[in-house]
Amino acid sequence: MKEHSELKYLQCLAELYPTIAKASTEIINLQSILNLPKGTEHFITDIHGEYEAFSHVLKNGSGSVKKKIDDVFGRTLSTADKNALATLIYYPREKMDLVKKTEKNMDEWYRITLYRLIEVCKTVASKYTRSKVRKALPGDFAYVIEELITEKAEVLDKEAYYSAIVDTIISIGRAEEFIVALGELIQRLVIDHLHILGDIYDRGPGPDRIMDKLMSYHSLDIQWGNHDVLWMGAAAGQLACIANVVRNSVRYGNLDLLEDGYGINMVPLAAMAMKVYGDDPCQLFQIKANGSGTSKDDEMNRKIHKAIVVIQFKLEGQLIRRRGEFGMENRMLLDRIDYERGTIVLEGKEYRLLDTHFPTIDPRDPCRLTREEEDVMDQLKSAFLHCGKLQQHMTLLLNRGSLYKVYNNNLLYHGCVPLDEKGEFLKVNVYGKEYSGKALYDALEKYVRKAFFAVDEEEREKGKDILWFIWSCPSSPLFGKNKMATFESYFLEEKETHKEKKNPYYSFLDQEEVMDRILAEFGLGTDAHIVNGHVPVLQSSGESPVKCGGKVLVIDGGFSKAYQAKTGIAGYTLIYNSYGMMLVAHMPFTSTREAIVNETDIHSERIMVKMTPHRMHVGDTDNGKALKERIGELKELLEAYRNGWIIEKT
Repeated sequence: MKEHSELKYLQCLAELYPTIAKASTEIINLQSILNLPKGTEHFITDIHGEYEAFSHVLKNGSGSVKKKIDDVFGRTLSTADKNALATLIYYPREKMDLVKKTEKNMDEWYRITLYRLIEVCKTVASKYTRSKVRKALPGDFAYVIEELITEKAEVLDKEAYYSAIVDTIISIGRAEEFIVALGELIQRLVIDHLHILGDIYDRGPGPDRIMDKLMSYHSLDIQWGNHDVLWMGAAAGQLACIANVVRNSVRYGNLDLLEDGYGINMVPLAAMAMKVYGDDPCQLFQIKANGSGTSKDDEMNRKIHKAIVVIQFKLEGQLIRRRGEFGMENRMLLDRIDYERGTIVLEGKEYRLLDTHFPTIDPRDPCRLTREEEDVMDQLKSAFLHCGKLQQHMTLLLNRGSLYKVYNNNLLYHGCVPLDEKGEFLKVNVYGKEYSGKALYDALEKYVRKAFFAVDEEEREKGKDILWFIWSCPSSPLFGKNKMATFESYFLEEKETHKEKKNPYYSFLDQEEVMDRILAEFGLGTDAHIVNGHVPVLQSSGESPVKCGGKVLVIDGGFSKAYQAKTGIAGYTLIYNSYGMMLVAHMPFTSTREAIVNETDIHSERIMVKMTPHRMHVGDTDNGKALKERIGELKELLEAYRNGWIIEKT
């Protein structure tokens, strides 16, 4: 007889499977799933608001769609036909609009195209159960698509059967919508699960559109990046985070994101900036954008830029003073300025400021906001807190996101695991307690969630402040530098002051002993991999994303155009399918229009990182382990039924 607790659990399981027949059927179903090929995982990182490039990479699955087209048609289709088919899958509506302008016999084009799409769809659906495919099917065409992609042994003349269905689709005028449905289905099925290793936000103009797209993505996890955490802090109402978000948006010419994307009113800040800095040319505060605006717009944006920069340094100084345990007193920079001489002392050396016009700063209390600045920040705080769309996007980050993820024998994170000079885990003070390694991540994540959900006001405020800590503290795993030299880059000419020294972690990336210790810290063995976002790989300088003999993969999506001149490419993504792991190096994306009109894809080069000795199945994955546990439980339920410990509900 089973123990009471075990029997109680089996009785709960019996509610789902009340008979021997139903329990047996589920065992058979789960066992069959275990023997299917492992689904394809897609790793993307550091998107930085570049919606068009991100959307294209998502559509093509970092080349996975073209690979499936090659698998299906081999040499039976020309390269031009394959490119045309791939473009149609990525952008079905737009491509068909172009085809209709030149194609004389659209019915024949529809017929050929539908047959080709059906064949690709059959291939991408073959590694999934019918149930999983059925859930992915678009509602309007679910039954018809299932008929077309399912092998029907009972139909003798298959060609005539399928032809009749295709001809009917064309004759009733539904071919275009059907092609759209098939294209979107292929896009969905070619990638089983998406990993985003941080930094959806900042620099590029469309992070809100990226988040909209991710809201409906079928299978997703996110490892927060430092820029994502900054926006989370702003959405939680943390004033220093809000100031940083606004400053970044102004600096990169993305005020439209705040005003149009999220409906945040920037007029109060603009009005204050024009009033306070009306006679100040603000030449140090140029906007990093392609510059389509007028000179008057540029002048106003520079004044807004300076206004929010000053506010940011004031708010950060207040926060550092309030949270002495952060250990960042050396970054209370406004307190270090000699306002009469226009100089600042850093690390024992005096530097002359490039700009000394600070009408809102009281030298006796430099970090105190003026009444006007307070009013502006109060209005911005209210706008961030009450923006429904922004709060929805942050809810997605909280629900699907975390500071790290262990998935299928891979450790995923953005940034670094803080280490000391000896390669040991750095001890970090978080509100009076020291943490290191995995415990540090867990403690920080706990406080992140408190910022949104804690009932106790003090704990909630601690959570809000920790979001800024994660953004900019030297001991933060998502920042990982000795300082954020924002002040220096604005106000000091000397380049030595701009340098940000990386955490020792980055010097140990090729040392197997240290990397193995990190893997062990997160419960993984030496055969596992670290997938690391955040740091651009300088391919133009000969740097490789593959570290430590393939144990560590440092990938930066390289979507941010600001980095591409330095890196030489548009970064890397990673594919992990049933055959192994492949890095994909991308060239810069030009535009969606060019991709449609000229059928240009992102030129990608695949680098095999790891080839599995045998084709991996679902049974080899984390999900497979969970399914095996479920099978074991169901077998115990069968035993309980057959021994009379639990009675069937027939």
